[in-house]
Amino acid sequence: MRYVRLGKSELEVSRVAFGTWELGGEWGATDEVKAIAAIRRAADEGITLFDTAQAYGFGASERLLARALDGVGREGLVIATKGGLRPQDGGVARDASAAWIQQGVEESLRALRRDVIDLYQVHWPDPATPFEETARALERLRDAGKIRHVGVSNFDVAQMEAFSATLPVETLQPPYHLFRRDIEQEVLPYCAAHDIGVLVYGPLAHGLLGARLRADTVFSVGDWRARSPVFRGETFSKNLAVVAQLEKFARAELGITPVQLAISWALANPAVHVAIVGTRDPAHVDEAVAAADIDLEPAVLERIDELVRAAVRVGGPSPEDMPRR
Repeated sequence: MRYVRLGKSELEVSRVAFGTWELGGEWGATDEVKAIAAIRRAADEGITLFDTAQAYGFGASERLLARALDGVGREGLVIATKGGLRPQDGGVARDASAAWIQQGVEESLRALRRDVIDLYQVHWPDPATPFEETARALERLRDAGKIRHVGVSNFDVAQMEAFSATLPVETLQPPYHLFRRDIEQEVLPYCAAHDIGVLVYGPLAHGLLGARLRADTVFSVGDWRARSPVFRGETFSKNLAVVAQLEKFARAELGITPVQLAISWALANPAVHVAIVGTRDPAHVDEAVAAADIDLEPAVLERIDELVRAAVRVGGPSPEDMPRR
């Protein structure tokens, strides 16, 4: 495993992080025994950064992560969580108000069974709350010793600048994968110029780039992908065809798996510090960990670009898209 300094936060973390979105219920039912085994396997293999969020099952994912790490020495581990979303009418609403952020931090501390959160991130920009209000609330929580570092997720450049006018953004967690590259234009250059640590999520395109999905794949009850246009119709079919070509290239020419190709491709961008990879299966952990040690040559990156030209660029889910409970 390789390690990196996460921008101006100066946190030293593994280049592959373990993400726990899949463990909160939005991806269908979770086998907790296997999930705990996967988390512990990740720690055993050198992963030191574990990313979760209050909104992943509103405490479910955080509590499961805490249970898993009870059996692991915590020295050197970095726990990142996110807040600023709240349950509403069976769904999810954005709320980065000072009151909800304060409540969210306290609830996350209890769920994670920790005295302080290493990295606290605003999960999504909230148009109803001034960035100054959110930033001031987090500054007070940092000064009180509840959190150590402050980041944002799913913010664009203008939003980061507005937030940073009150409290400097230390990290950004954006979506990034071979079929979703919009952050390359402005966001990544801005982060590089301002020493903002970048932790990308979804490097496997939420399973699509893993080459395990088929046109007739049936997603579990409660899995958000069952309702997503990314995983239906012509878009899904065209992108599956591109994935098949990527898999052939990865295995035949590089001797790696398509999962490793997708992760190492994301990490090849010099502005990207960490790729967040989630799994509920301990058997998949070693494959993801190995990707951190793969260096893709410029000619390989050019060939990958050629292969994905036939792909349909896609977006991703927002809080408003999450299944209602």
